[in-house]
Amino acid sequence: MEPLAHPQSAPGTRRRARDLGIVIGHTATGPFDAITDVPGVRVGHTTVRRRPDVHSGVTAVVPDAVGPRTPLPAGVFTGNGYGKLTGTTQLTELGTLETPVLLTSTLSAFRVADALVGWMLQRPGCEEVRSLNPVVGECNDGFLSDIRARPVHEEHVRAALDTASGGPVAEGCVGAGTGTVALGFKAGIGTASRTPDLGGRRFTAGVLVQANFGGTLRVLGRAVTPQSMGLDADGPAPVAETGSCMIVVATDAPLDARQLTRVARRAVFALARTGASYSHGSGDYAVAFGTRPGAGAPVADAELGPLFEAVLDGVEEAVLNSLLAATTTTGFGGRTVPALPADLLLAALTAPAAPQAR
Repeated sequence: MEPLAHPQSAPGTRRRARDLGIVIGHTATGPFDAITDVPGVRVGHTTVRRRPDVHSGVTAVVPDAVGPRTPLPAGVFTGNGYGKLTGTTQLTELGTLETPVLLTSTLSAFRVADALVGWMLQRPGCEEVRSLNPVVGECNDGFLSDIRARPVHEEHVRAALDTASGGPVAEGCVGAGTGTVALGFKAGIGTASRTPDLGGRRFTAGVLVQANFGGTLRVLGRAVTPQSMGLDADGPAPVAETGSCMIVVATDAPLDARQLTRVARRAVFALARTGASYSHGSGDYAVAFGTRPGAGAPVADAELGPLFEAVLDGVEEAVLNSLLAATTTTGFGGRTVPALPADLLLAALTAPAAPQAR
């Protein structure tokens, strides 16, 4: 086990999109350009890696004081339901979030949900709780990791929850993103934030993605493939019909569950900007929650446009950050997935566009 706690950035960390001059949208970011820019939101990772065969883990998005007695307004949107998002039906029915949101590997999701319940029942204020709705999402990391080993256990979940903190968020091959692959490259966890103005009031919207989906990468509207950058494409490729993307959106804007569901829809829509194929086997979900439901007058629907745009931009950037932060990984069965090389990406973006076929 390799538990990771904040501060999660280390010397030599690969550059993020903005470090390379790739700026998506015009809305300002928060200080860390991360979901932790939303007040009261913390993130923790536990990386579970046993080379060469296991590359997995768990990531926890932890809103302060969330619990069955102090639920937060929330919404969920399913772009394609080929996945395991535990807790979906109650979240949809009641529009409230009772636990942190945890992300992990497909076959470990059930153990993670059980461990989350155990952790929650020991929280102050939960002594008499008799019902709890854990929210746990997953992506299939079986191309690079021995998924049948189900390597994520209770101690890993508790480590991620107990070390969750604010500030910079580790991205790429950490936590639930350790073994994921997206758009032909090694991917993982990515995050971003925006500070939109809604009717004269400024709020923060932060996103975190677990990227593991198929398609052809698009950066600033331009297609980028491993072959177009001259990378070695030998060896087996991830099956196009498997994958998924789990997206978590947090905001301090005073929204109700219906409005947060609208926000969650935009988060899934944003994957199209990155080149997602939304294939048959890709489970594409977003959970959106508010951290300050009673903070001032509710935001009117007519004022939500800048927030929708902020989430679209944030998800697009978070996916790109997940790719840029990841490193080339050789895993289960000797399979290797290349990282997205920043220098070759910038060269591809500045090269003349190829003529369109007639």
